[in-house]
Amino acid sequence: MKIERAAVIGAGVMGAGIAAHFANAGIPVVLLDIPAKEGDRSAIAKGAVAKMLKTDPAPFMHRGAAKLVTTGNLEDDLHLLGDVDWIVEAIIENPAIKADLYKRIDPVRKAGSVVSSNTSTIPLAVLTEGQSDRFKSDFLITHFFNPPRYMRLLEIVGGPQTRPDALAAVAGIGDRRLGKGVVHCKDTPGFIANRIGVLWIQAAVNAAIDLGLTVEEADAVGGRPMGIPKTGVFGLMDLVGLDLMPHIAKSMLATLPADDAYRGVMREHPVITKMIAEGYTGRKGKGGFYRINKAGGGKVKESVDLRTGAYAPSEKARLESVSSAGRDLRKLCEHPDKGGQFARRVLAQTLAYAASLVPQIADSIVAVDEGMRLGYAWKQGPFELIDRLGTAWFAELCKSEGIPVPALVEIAAGRPFYRVEDGKLQHLTTAGVYDTVVRSDGVLLLSDVKRAAGKPVWKNASASLWDIGDGVLCVEFTSKMNAVDGDIMAAYGRAMKLIGDGKGDWKALVIHNEADNFSVGANLGLALFALNIGLWPQIEEMVEAGQRTYRALRYAPFPVVAAPSGMALGGGCEILLHSDHVQAHAETYVGLVEVGVGLIPAWGGCTEMLARHAKNPRAPRGPMPAVAKAFEIISTATVAKSAAEAKELLYFRSSDGVTMNRDRLLADAKAKALQLAENYTPPEKDSFVLPGPTARAALELAVEGFALQGKVTEHDKVVCAALADVLSGGPDADASKPVGEDAVLELERSAFMKLVHTNGTIDRIEHMLLTGKPLRN
Repeated sequence: MKIERAAVIGAGVMGAGIAAHFANAGIPVVLLDIPAKEGDRSAIAKGAVAKMLKTDPAPFMHRGAAKLVTTGNLEDDLHLLGDVDWIVEAIIENPAIKADLYKRIDPVRKAGSVVSSNTSTIPLAVLTEGQSDRFKSDFLITHFFNPPRYMRLLEIVGGPQTRPDALAAVAGIGDRRLGKGVVHCKDTPGFIANRIGVLWIQAAVNAAIDLGLTVEEADAVGGRPMGIPKTGVFGLMDLVGLDLMPHIAKSMLATLPADDAYRGVMREHPVITKMIAEGYTGRKGKGGFYRINKAGGGKVKESVDLRTGAYAPSEKARLESVSSAGRDLRKLCEHPDKGGQFARRVLAQTLAYAASLVPQIADSIVAVDEGMRLGYAWKQGPFELIDRLGTAWFAELCKSEGIPVPALVEIAAGRPFYRVEDGKLQHLTTAGVYDTVVRSDGVLLLSDVKRAAGKPVWKNASASLWDIGDGVLCVEFTSKMNAVDGDIMAAYGRAMKLIGDGKGDWKALVIHNEADNFSVGANLGLALFALNIGLWPQIEEMVEAGQRTYRALRYAPFPVVAAPSGMALGGGCEILLHSDHVQAHAETYVGLVEVGVGLIPAWGGCTEMLARHAKNPRAPRGPMPAVAKAFEIISTATVAKSAAEAKELLYFRSSDGVTMNRDRLLADAKAKALQLAENYTPPEKDSFVLPGPTARAALELAVEGFALQGKVTEHDKVVCAALADVLSGGPDADASKPVGEDAVLELERSAFMKLVHTNGTIDRIEHMLLTGKPLRN
């Protein structure tokens, strides 16, 4: 069956977010809620859409997606359900109210349409009780995580009467169109992620209070060292809302087995109860475990004392266990200080609980690990974490903490839960044997390629070249934060030599990696070192080498396809601008942000943005509009917060591709590279009609206007003047004479070198390296 149109019933935060994400995927969606008591009867649904257009982080990937949402109410507009293929119910967690709704929508919905409930607290059998056989065959549970745009997990549960093709259709669209990691769960309380996640949070809160840790100390241990987001547990609770936890606890306790371990860790803490009662429910309230105190006009970050409930200025955690352990999880747990004790207690309880639930909640450890990675943003799932500790060591940890050793850990008998055999990743089953981890059709992961290959085609300290099959070579960045340096440029050069004219063993190049971010830009640390010792020729050569390499890739006799995800900033953005095609993950954040460190894009970024805006068919004609638009975007360091926004800003072309599911990104990029390679012809060089000094004066006048409003600093004016000179074509430009791209590249280099000689730019680079934030000097 095909799913081409959808509906969401319930315009609360979750329901509205699901509707927005359908729209992000290009799927027309109906959003219904109860009629408003006064005025426009569809005001609730309409208000939800209007609110989402103002929300940050934005539920919509671009404002135009909101046009795909049709709003209405449940009394006047039920007939709209007759034209949709999938109806998602996201109303209050009350079985009786849901049952009444189902009986109302069943007669009006399209034959063969799917109905699902976005719940993790009510069993499917309870939801379908008293419903028609037709309804039961079309019904399943689809548990999205909040916020639906950003959280990748989609848990799916079918019932004994659910049609297999309905399950397959929802899983397929969830994967390919909505970009979700689809995990099939069993119909048990909390399914996978919340079942484990709720116990983990409770265990961490208990341990922090019992051991006398501050919230900063608990989050320092229970965050990055464990491969958990830097928010840690208390930061996470602030994000989702403290008041949500008692509701989840109540629901879990009502449905969990009598001997479930969660019952043993569930405790109410007076300080937290008092915080909730007084409105300190986290970021949505007056604050939570952390808050910003704006008294006296300042902004002081404060945290709560878990013993007294009093707030005080936050202090950075300083624990020997964290500083000495680094990334060694076992070393962290073995440390005798309170941080080590906290790690032991939380990991023992959480990981033992997860291991005890297979196969009760899912058939394999792979599904459980996937659920926690995608639902709670853990870097590694529970069984991957146990492998970091060692299964035998973990069994002893459980015994020392008074926790029964899970049967699955005993089955492992010292063996890892995951291993690599003949280049393939395998997982341990409940039968005690290893099975190969199977990817969905159309998924190609670079990590699997690397596992199978064993070693790259070529590598250096910052990049590797991998054979991804069918004559396609892949450049992978491996530097810290994927910052671009000379070694990455060398890798591009090596790739071009290997591929040659594209008619031999190699046909095309893909640029891709599986890090959190594609690239944060040039290596500023190296640049600052060179500046401090006055290596001006080397700095200029770095700029020239970048321009040469990027232009060589742009005009290479074979196609270059970039496949970014996460952040692609500065020099990382510039390589995208020079690629024949960009196949981007939908959540790619792109921008030329060099002005933040007192520089301008000088690896061809200015040149490429000029070319794109000059060719934009929607822009006014004449030389000035392209110059003005490129200046506006670069001077304000505008960052596109989605691939869709990147197209609007022309960081991406309209022809560039967008992949919703990150796991499918490399396969899509490879397919495009092979398609382009069939009859590839390099692009022609660009030339520009640039207005010269008059345009520069106009741009500088606009900057002065912003300076008078206090929006532009003194050094901003210096940087903007350099940028205006480049984009307008320099002092000798004349609108009657075309300017070649080589001339604009020379202007980039000249402006860059002038700026690196200024104290303001050096101060900005130092400040960025020290604080991670731009200096407003």
